Amino acid sequence: MTSQSQQPPKTRQLFGTDGIRGVAGEFPLDVATVFTIGHALGAHLGTNRDQRVVIGMDTRESSPWIAGTLAAGLATAGVQSASAGVITTPGVAYLTRTKGFAAGVVISASHNPWQDNGIKVFGADGFKLSDDTEHAIEQEIFTHLEKEKATQSAPPEFQALHQSYAGWLAEQVKSTDLSRLRVLADCANGATSALAPEVMHACGLRVEFMNVNPDGRNINDHCGALHPEIVAGEVRKRGGFDLGVSFDGDGDRALFSDAAGNVVNGDAVLLLTARDLQRRGLLRNDTVVATTMSNMGLEAALRASGIKMLRSAVGDRYVLEEMRRSGAILGGEQSGHIIFLDGESTTGDGLLTALRVIEIVAASGKSLADLVADLHVFPQTIKNVRVREKKPLEQVPDVKSAIDDATREIGQDGRIVVRYSGTEPLARVMVEAATEEQMHRIANRIADSIQRALGA
Repeated sequence: MTSQSQQPPKTRQLFGTDGIRGVAGEFPLDVATVFTIGHALGAHLGTNRDQRVVIGMDTRESSPWIAGTLAAGLATAGVQSASAGVITTPGVAYLTRTKGFAAGVVISASHNPWQDNGIKVFGADGFKLSDDTEHAIEQEIFTHLEKEKATQSAPPEFQALHQSYAGWLAEQVKSTDLSRLRVLADCANGATSALAPEVMHACGLRVEFMNVNPDGRNINDHCGALHPEIVAGEVRKRGGFDLGVSFDGDGDRALFSDAAGNVVNGDAVLLLTARDLQRRGLLRNDTVVATTMSNMGLEAALRASGIKMLRSAVGDRYVLEEMRRSGAILGGEQSGHIIFLDGESTTGDGLLTALRVIEIVAASGKSLADLVADLHVFPQTIKNVRVREKKPLEQVPDVKSAIDDATREIGQDGRIVVRYSGTEPLARVMVEAATEEQMHRIANRIADSIQRALGA
């Protein structure tokens, strides 16, 4: 049993657990601040004339002007930029790492609604910036915020960048015949809308697509990985599909449906891919990294296969930190962020995850449901409470008391994790328990205490 109140380990004013996010046009994503962010990033990189930054974006209507404004800010610091156009977050990470860019920038707010947007930055190695680096860039931003006059300058777009990433993805499964499988894919009207059809058809898949017509405002709108039950329902309704897959807006995660229309989440994907890597002698240290939110059933199933599971704080950056610390090559989150460190990938990649899951199903001759049938999930619920401030929960007496009482009640037969979202004004209450009744009762009790004390 664990009872935790977790926040990012270093306090930053602009950067959250996944870059800078907000409502497009409002601070910190107003024109002046975006321009200054570009200048500050350029100043951090230095004025070497060979320094270049690759910029990619999702399909929100605000993404082009944010990309252009950021590029203009970079230019004032002597740093040139190149656009990869609409591309996934992991696509930018791959291009940064393999094409000699000093940094990569993604204009996206991932699973957030269309009104929001964000700026994520990768270092030259393709990994997200450290907390200390983000903190240093923030200081540069605030130093220059009132000094720079904002402009826009659309970076030149290079189709070859897009093609390089798409080609690399297709290469990952070239040794397996995928043509017997029929797949239904939901692209969330986001960054995979054009990329997924290109890659999956190149791999020989028989695939049909949903939500591949972005209009700038329909990204994540009742579709994609936020609503995996939609693909699951369509798989069940239409029949004849071997599996379904749902991507999120920026394409860094994927969730699945089996042939019967049951949702298959990131925990099941970790089990499936861990066993495959272990069977091929590639699962380094027989270790997988999950988060505090992963179900106890995953830990038990991995243990039965001789695989150790480590837990990190929630957030793919913290999964990655634990992977690099422990030497693990596989890690991920229940939400579908799966990280493979056995090649050029450096972050969660929904398309790569989908291709690997599909490859395992095709090579095994078994169904997705059969491959994860022994994952016995403890009853789990997650309740979100919108809060007006993120005061440390241990400093709120009524909330601390509710968590302590619940912890004593649940004992060793469940888990309680209470934490703040890194990207939204939410407190998340996760409870696993032996029975549905106990699970809901405890979750409601803690959520109610947070609502009374901190509710927006």
